[in-house]
Amino acid sequence: MSGNSLSYSEQLAGGEPPELGQEATPATSPSGAFGLFSSDLKKNEDLKQMLESNKDSAKLDAMKRIVGMIAKGKNASELFPAVVKNVASKNIEIKKLVYVYLVRYAEEQQDLALLSISTFQRALKDPNQLIRASALRVLSSIRVPIIVPIMMLAIKEASADLSPYVRKNAAHAIQKLYSLDPEQKEMLIEVIEKLLKDKSTLVAGSVVMAFEEVCPDRIDLIHRNYRKLCNLLVDVEEWGQVVIIHMLTRYARTQFVSPWKEDDNVEENRENNFYESDEEQKEKNDKIKISYAMDPDHRLLIRNTKPLLQSRNAAVVMAVAQLYWHLSPKSEAGIISKSLVRLLRSNREVQYIVLQNIATMSIQRKGMFEPYLKSFYVRSTDPTMIKTLKLEILTNLANEANISTLLREFQTYVKSQDKQFAAATIQAIGRCATNISEVTDTCLNGLVCLLSNRDEIIVAESVVVIKKLLQMQPAQHGEIIRHMAKLLDSITVPVARASILWLIGENCERVPKIAPDVLRKMAKSFTGEDDLVKLQILNLGAKLYLTNSKQTKLLTQYILNLGKYDQNYDIRDRTRFIRQLIVPNEKSGALSKYAKKIFLAQKPAPLLESPFKDRDHFQLGTLSHTLNIKASGYLELSNWPEVAPDPSVRNVEVIESAKERTSVSGKVKKVKADEKFYSESEEDASNNSSNSESESESESEDEEKEEGSSEESSEYSSDESDSESDLDNKNQVAKHKSKTTEQSDSDADEKTNTKLKSSDSSDSDSSSTEENSSDSESDTESDYESKKLSKKEEKKTWPERKPSKKDVSLLDLDDFNPVSTPVAVLTPAISPGLIADLEGLNLSASSPVINVSTPVFVPMKTHELLHRMSGKGLAASYHFPRQPCIFGDHMVSVQVTLKNTTDQKIENIHLSDKKLPSGMRMHVFSPIESLEPGGSITVAMGIDFCDSTQTACFQLCTKDDCFSVNIQPPVGELLLPVAMSEKDFRREQGMLTGMNETSATIIASPQNSAPPVILQKIVNVANLGIVPSGQDNIHRFAAKTVHSGSLMLVTVELKEGSTAQLIINTEKTVIGSILLRELKPVLSQG
Repeated sequence: MSGNSLSYSEQLAGGEPPELGQEATPATSPSGAFGLFSSDLKKNEDLKQMLESNKDSAKLDAMKRIVGMIAKGKNASELFPAVVKNVASKNIEIKKLVYVYLVRYAEEQQDLALLSISTFQRALKDPNQLIRASALRVLSSIRVPIIVPIMMLAIKEASADLSPYVRKNAAHAIQKLYSLDPEQKEMLIEVIEKLLKDKSTLVAGSVVMAFEEVCPDRIDLIHRNYRKLCNLLVDVEEWGQVVIIHMLTRYARTQFVSPWKEDDNVEENRENNFYESDEEQKEKNDKIKISYAMDPDHRLLIRNTKPLLQSRNAAVVMAVAQLYWHLSPKSEAGIISKSLVRLLRSNREVQYIVLQNIATMSIQRKGMFEPYLKSFYVRSTDPTMIKTLKLEILTNLANEANISTLLREFQTYVKSQDKQFAAATIQAIGRCATNISEVTDTCLNGLVCLLSNRDEIIVAESVVVIKKLLQMQPAQHGEIIRHMAKLLDSITVPVARASILWLIGENCERVPKIAPDVLRKMAKSFTGEDDLVKLQILNLGAKLYLTNSKQTKLLTQYILNLGKYDQNYDIRDRTRFIRQLIVPNEKSGALSKYAKKIFLAQKPAPLLESPFKDRDHFQLGTLSHTLNIKASGYLELSNWPEVAPDPSVRNVEVIESAKERTSVSGKVKKVKADEKFYSESEEDASNNSSNSESESESESEDEEKEEGSSEESSEYSSDESDSESDLDNKNQVAKHKSKTTEQSDSDADEKTNTKLKSSDSSDSDSSSTEENSSDSESDTESDYESKKLSKKEEKKTWPERKPSKKDVSLLDLDDFNPVSTPVAVLTPAISPGLIADLEGLNLSASSPVINVSTPVFVPMKTHELLHRMSGKGLAASYHFPRQPCIFGDHMVSVQVTLKNTTDQKIENIHLSDKKLPSGMRMHVFSPIESLEPGGSITVAMGIDFCDSTQTACFQLCTKDDCFSVNIQPPVGELLLPVAMSEKDFRREQGMLTGMNETSATIIASPQNSAPPVILQKIVNVANLGIVPSGQDNIHRFAAKTVHSGSLMLVTVELKEGSTAQLIINTEKTVIGSILLRELKPVLSQG
């Protein structure tokens, strides 16, 4: 197996092109214009012939090539019928690859997959664990409600499988079945409860994920397994560790009291300890210790997660960090800071998430990250999002000790070329000035110096921050206000202008000479100002009217008259309100007396806070915390309980597991006594060897770690020998089971296997040692006591553990035929309703109405993208291959052919400067390092045109030049053909009438009246699928739009004479009318 896998990987590495979507071909190659999406029928026909061959070697080679295509993102769905025929192959290598293929395409080709359902059921009994697991994966990938009972039976059987790998796949199938049919929840919870008791590290992560998806509120299922999960955590694979840690965090918040009470009490008492004697202080400390004692299970979780802070996986470290933040005492949470700072060496995406969480932590507990202050200094290579987050953390960590260092750092940041970051730095300086009173004046003077900066954005941001600082300290700052008034002539940013006017209005009595002159200047430019500035001009006029009416009365009335006829209704309303309030007349109300108090009231100072202040109510490390919005599926952390629930519920698991182990060992002893298979000396030796059991357990733990952390691919290549040795052992065990019933307990089976064939212990003992090695340390005493009890009750428990022979087996349904099912084959355990459902299961019943089919015709027409003269020797053309786009379901596939017509090499061909209308997206091809003289290359792109014919503009660049180009799609290329019956067509057409219907009568030329000609002309214009029609004079076509999936139904009805009616039904009326306009001349022309 390993040799074959190696040659397969070598074949993939050496035999295929180096990059997806890019094929370099000679200039003379006729296939160069097609590339990835070419309808290269010969290649696929070759594969089909190899799959139908009688030689296993040819089939295996074909399957390797097909799986290689899938790995590179190529579409191999049209080979489904040929592949599915080999699902019953006796060659184990072929069968594995067929199942890999089926897992990928079973959901898309549900009808064809259903034809082989009996084969999948037989494979569930295969001796090879990989085949059993793959069969279950394929079965759960066929998302048809009618086979839900079969899937349910398969999951139940797989959950009791001897192989932990199969049980792991059973846990994955639970989530798929629940999403398909939520009504199966209660039965699935029973399976989850059973799998939660599994001691295999391979299963733990998967079953906890199933628990989180199906029944996250059933905390009672976790009680008995809590300690086991804590002890297994270190050996579970990384994906499983993240899931288990998040689940245990939620569990701990409901079962333990808050450890933060101790920290709060200590802080309260520290203030009063100065004048107290040592004895009094000691008494108080003792009282605190008595008031809170951490639950041992709480301590177990914190202790067992600590080693994972050194994990190589950033998600695991982040999960442990959030667990410590939410669960550990505040005095112990500091150990996570070093691990989080270590993650800042990762890529920018990881940095972004980690920095967001650090920003939230640093608001509440500054001391955690103060020693690592320099780790948050901004680097010139950091992207803006990382710079902003680091700046936020530095601002949160600022205090009297480090503020001078930080201000020097901020001075450098203000000079940054990144203007957005420079503006954020000015806001950070303002926050530091408000939080640390010692540096307020220093910051204010520094910001005033920035007012003379050449950059308008920096000046504008400085004005806004100064305004807030002056509002907090309304002392004598007349000089700063005068300086800012002079800037009105040069500053154009509306927010800054409005801030200056507001400041002058608030302090108009302190600058009595400047304020009226500012109002005079603003009155001149009132009509050209921004709405925000106009509102502040009106406010300034009102305040000056009330404080200095002698100089400003006429000016204010002039401004009010301008505002009365302004286009913005907010300004008109504000004008009317101010006029009635400040200008006394007969209609003036009682409020006029208080106009001065209203306008010149003392305003509260604005509070400069961190934008991360309100995020602490979300669990750290979650999507909701990142977005600051509650995301779908988010499970909130509950508040700490005032009184801890009964901790004895977690002891149940220990006692039960001990009884189970002793009953199993008793069962094995009974088999020995009955059969006399082993000699007495062997039994004595096995008993004496129990003292050295710890050594074998440590070895098995090493094996378990390797198995738990290995990837699926290595399991595929290495587990075949295990399954064969398991099969041999099973055959030997079967010979000695004449006096006993079948044992469903995997523990007993594997222990018996080990005794029978000690030479194979390295292969077959992994699962048994896996279960024994993961027991918690606290189990030993209860284990010893429960063994005594179980020996006494051995005879009673033995007959109860016999499985019922009436259990339904999946093999009972093996003869199931999708077309005609003989009812006599089904066992009485299946309900009559299910029998009727299975009888009615056929292709037409289960196929959906909208099913994308292959294109009827692919036109060879190419469009010029860049002429060789305009492109300085680089020519480019594009065409639409009419295939589903591999870059996205909503994208139209476009193939671009680039040709070098010069005698020199063209280097670094790439796309840049995309100018797309709102909503449109483009997936560009990877940069081409070089194109030889006379050579050509075909690359693939994907463009989401949003169901419109708008032009996608971008630049095609080389090392030296950039050329503006654009792609405008014909309306017919925005469609994907759909296969449907005439009945479905009529039903959908009946639902798309009225405004959704567009029609036209055309006069068709005689040569266009023949059915083949009509079909050819229409599919040439638009990518439509042909719908079978029972009438000769009516032709029907169906498609769906690529972006939204809306149906496009086209009908051509030939009337008497040479007239014909063209009808288009679609929700996308714009596209429908454009398509009608393009089809009319095609059908009418001669």
